[in-house]
Amino acid sequence: MRLVIARCQVDYAGRLTAHLPMATRLLLVKADGSVSVHSDDRAYKPLNWMSPPCWLTEDGGTWTVANKAGEKLVITLEEVLHDSAHELGAEPGLVKDGVEAHLQELLAEHITTLGDGYSLIRREYMTAIGPVDILCRSDAGATVAVEIKRRGEIDGVEQLTRYLELLNRDPLLAPVHGVFAAQLIKPQARTLAEDRGIRCVTLDYDALRGIESDEFRLF
Repeated sequence: MRLVIARCQVDYAGRLTAHLPMATRLLLVKADGSVSVHSDDRAYKPLNWMSPPCWLTEDGGTWTVANKAGEKLVITLEEVLHDSAHELGAEPGLVKDGVEAHLQELLAEHITTLGDGYSLIRREYMTAIGPVDILCRSDAGATVAVEIKRRGEIDGVEQLTRYLELLNRDPLLAPVHGVFAAQLIKPQARTLAEDRGIRCVTLDYDALRGIESDEFRLF
C-alpha cells in the first residue's frame, strides 16, 4: 500500500463530473490497483475513488487514474508532504466474536442450556461424513446430536439431517434425536427442522459467557 499526503486538487470525468479544490488530503494506492482520496473526516469513506481494474499514470505532479469505461480521476499535486509504501502481506480475514467453535465450547460447558438433566457425551463426535458438533444425552436417556451455527440456515438443517441418518444406523446410539442451535435461525430453516422432527434452540452468546444482558435497562 502506498500512502501519500499532499496538497492537491481532484477532478473526475466519467458518467458525471466532480471537482475537489486544492486542499491537503490522503491518497491511498492499494495493491489491487484502486486509488482513493480521503480527507480528515468522513471516517472510512473516501471523497473520491477509482475501483479496480484501473491504471495509475504519474506525469510530474499529475496523477491520472483511468479505467476501461473511459472514466478518469485526475489528481494535481501542489505539494507532497509524505510518500511511503508498505507491504501489508496476506489478509487473514475478520475473526468474529462468537464464532461457531466458541459457541460449541460454551454450549458444551453449559449443556443444560438444552434442558435440565442433559449431559455431555463428547464434542466433535466423528462420523464417516464429518464431526457432529456435540453429542449429548437428554434427561430421558436419549442420544442427542447438536449442530451449531452462528446463523441457522437451511444448509445447516440438511447437514444435521445427514448426521442423524447415519447415527441412527448405530444400534448403540439409536434412536438419536437432533437439535439445531444457533444465535439466529432463519424462518425457512426452522420450518424445515421442525418438519423433520429436529428441535430448534436459539443461543444467547452473552448468557453462555455469563454476561448479564443490559437490554431493557436504563442504567
